[in-house]
Amino acid sequence: MDLKRPPLVNNEIYHIILRGVGDSLIFKDKSDYYRGIFSLYEFNTINPIEIRKQRERRQKIKASGASGGQTSADTRDLLVEILAFYFMPNHIHLLVKQVKDNGITKFMQKIGTGYAVYFNKKYNRKGHLFQGRFKAVHIKTDEQLKIIFAYIHSNGVSLMQPGWKEKGIEKLEEVINFLENYKWSSYADYIGNRNFPSVTKREFLLNAMGGVRGCKDFMDNWLRYKGKVKDEFNNLLLE
Repeated sequence: MDLKRPPLVNNEIYHIILRGVGDSLIFKDKSDYYRGIFSLYEFNTINPIEIRKQRERRQKIKASGASGGQTSADTRDLLVEILAFYFMPNHIHLLVKQVKDNGITKFMQKIGTGYAVYFNKKYNRKGHLFQGRFKAVHIKTDEQLKIIFAYIHSNGVSLMQPGWKEKGIEKLEEVINFLENYKWSSYADYIGNRNFPSVTKREFLLNAMGGVRGCKDFMDNWLRYKGKVKDEFNNLLLE
């Protein structure tokens, strides 16, 4: 589906997808995923940064034992609030709220350029890593917000059971356990399992979903009923 990108407005929420060119892999090993998580955090600022210096600074803090390896204070001037994320081998899903003028575009440009430089250097490749412009859909209602929360965080089911939405899920409890322990996602933090808590701003969605219990119940029901949604919400999904 070729969707026209909506205007990106401050204080509005958008579902974003960034896909590898030709659906090629953008994460090949664990260190790539960690670099992607690091990029989500460090590039989310209006200020220019040098990844090497940031990594060195954080490694020194970790070595000292201060704040469990985290900086003592978050001094970033955010471009967006990242509400949710999910990394798949060949694409990235984000749910973001824009908080600075042109914030989403600037953030995605930083991600697209910064991560691609890392990836190309590591794998001795040249050219574009990502497939054209990122896609975006405006989330307008609470119902849409809940659907997107579940849709983004259930992406990993296809790694276990391709075609699950058409065929249904086999061994539901195994799938639920897989998603709750999938590391490259914000879902664990939403259900109270500390993973990458500094990356996301969760208060708004936790309130909308009815807290930790509400997040888990909505996700479990989404999986149980194969993620079926009303036709009018199909254009939210960016397949």
